[in-house]
This record gives sequence, structure tokens and C-alpha cells, in this order.
Amino acid sequence: MPSLTTNDEYLVHQIPEPLSVVGIEHQYWRESYFVVAHGPEVDSDVIVIAMATYPARHSLDALVLGRVGGELMGTHHQRGADGDPHTSVVGPVSVVIEEPFRRVHVVVEATEGFEADMTFTARTQPYALRRGRLLDDDGSLLWDQSHMIQSGTFSGSYRKDGRQASVDGWLGQRDHSWGVRDHGRIPCWTWFAIQLPDGMFGVWCWELANGARIFTDGCWAPSDRSDPVAVVEFRHDLHWTDDGGGVVEYGTDGAGVTGLSGTVVFGLEDGRQVTVRGSGRWCAPYRPFYGGGQHLMAVETDDGRRGTAIYEVTGRHHHRFFPVPVVPGEV
Repeated sequence: MPSLTTNDEYLVHQIPEPLSVVGIEHQYWRESYFVVAHGPEVDSDVIVIAMATYPARHSLDALVLGRVGGELMGTHHQRGADGDPHTSVVGPVSVVIEEPFRRVHVVVEATEGFEADMTFTARTQPYALRRGRLLDDDGSLLWDQSHMIQSGTFSGSYRKDGRQASVDGWLGQRDHSWGVRDHGRIPCWTWFAIQLPDGMFGVWCWELANGARIFTDGCWAPSDRSDPVAVVEFRHDLHWTDDGGGVVEYGTDGAGVTGLSGTVVFGLEDGRQVTVRGSGRWCAPYRPFYGGGQHLMAVETDDGRRGTAIYEVTGRHHHRFFPVPVVPGEV
């Protein structure tokens, strides 16, 4: 008999099964929260929190990633579902939706010298990306997922090795996604969360190894909380960089990579086209578990707006970013 949880008492079901049974029974089915907060400069500290529940594995996990005081950090926490796969607390990490689509409270209790207490307050409307799907060459499912994105400002503080600092006024993005994502087998995806004074560009783009486009969706979300405008065209021209800012190949593990640089172009549903130039450096590399990772970028648009952004480039094999196939480690 399928297991019941306390949330099965509520009017939340979408299929004729308890919540422990999802629409696609797959070991990589996950529902996750993701929050990234960063300061106003390319060398600012960055805090990344990711939390997921895995119904087929009867477990949850949380990642604490980022760059603090110029040093990269990363911890991984797990717990068994034990009849409660919905409470968003994993070890020292908790993510609480205090007001839907408006306010999220994130806490990391002291562990390995780091702790944080941050509140995300939305500055844009949420944007729901359409469902995307990707199969491997052998027909096996790699990705089938829905996703929402939203920009916000942060308040609160964090402490690393005894040094306390404030996140008040920091910008960033939160995501909520659900479905199948077998990260280690994805050829390539790029994700962009560009924070400008008057709003956010947010885009996901998935490609095959040869560069063929599988999925692109995203928006321009104004900070006055007016309706987001869909991205209908997207191009990227990005390259890995080394310590001196020169172009470098990723190789087998990205050991020579310290940054990312280049141009992205957004075409909007209302006819506007915006080019964004940016450069930055690692704030959350994924090696040795996956290829690529996240970079904090300084960006400028072709109409003179300046801001910061997180660019994520990750995958296992892509003609430009990962020409030598990446062999992921065990998470």
C-alpha cells in the first residue's frame, strides 16, 4: 500500500494517488527550492542554497554553496523522508515559504564554520517556464520538468569563520522546480539570472552536444512587479577564461578555468532586443560531481544599464563548453 503523509489531508492532489506517488516514477524525480544571493560587485560574496525532495528515493538533500571572503565553500546534507517528505528542513538548512510568491526565509545553522539567516522579498512577479523534456540517445529520459523563477532582494546576515556580514540590499533569484532531472547525463544547459536596477532577465537554455537547441524559455521581469515579458529569441557567445582573462578550454575537469566572459542577446515578445556583455568568475564550480557551475558576473546592456548576474553553464558534453566529455563523480 502507498504511504500517506500529513499533506495528504489537504486539497493538493493532482493525480489519483497519494503525494508519495508522482506522475513519473523515476529515481531522478525531484522537487526543489533554489535560492542565490549576491552582493553588488563581481567580487562580492555569493550564497547558494538548494534543497530537494526525491520521492522515489524516500530522501531529501540540501546543498550550501558559494564564495565567501574569496574562498569557495560547499556542503551537502541529507535526511530520510521517514514519512515526512514535505517539511523543508534538511540537517542545518531550512527553507520556509512565509508568503507565497512574496517572501522566503532561509536559515543555515552553524556548520563547518558557516551560518546564515536570510529573507528573500520578491521584487518581480514570478514567471512560470513551460514544461521541457529531453531524451538521451538511447531513448531514456534525462529531463522532464516544470519551473518558476523570481527576482528579489535580501535582508539578514551570515557568518563565516567568525566574520559576520550583512546581506541587506543584496539581489538574487529563487527557483522552484519539479520533475525529472538527471543532471550528470545532461549534454548542456545554461541558466542566466541577470539583475538590473529595473528588473531581471531570466532564461534557461538546453542544448545537445552538437549545439542543437532543445529548449529555451525565460522572461524580462520588471522590478515594478508588472507582468513579465516572454523571451522569444536567445543567443549566447560565451567562453571560459583563466586568471588573466584569456580564453581557455575546459579540458576534462575545468581545472584551468576561473571565469566566464562573453555576450548574450535577448529578443522579447514586445519586439525589444537587448544585448548583455558580461565577465566574471567562479562562485560555485560543480567539479568533481558535474561539469561547469555558476559564475558571478558584472554585466552591462547595450543601452547602458549595469548590474550583476549569475551565469550557470553545466553539462557533460557540448561542442563549445565541454568538447571533451565530462565524467561526473558520485554525489
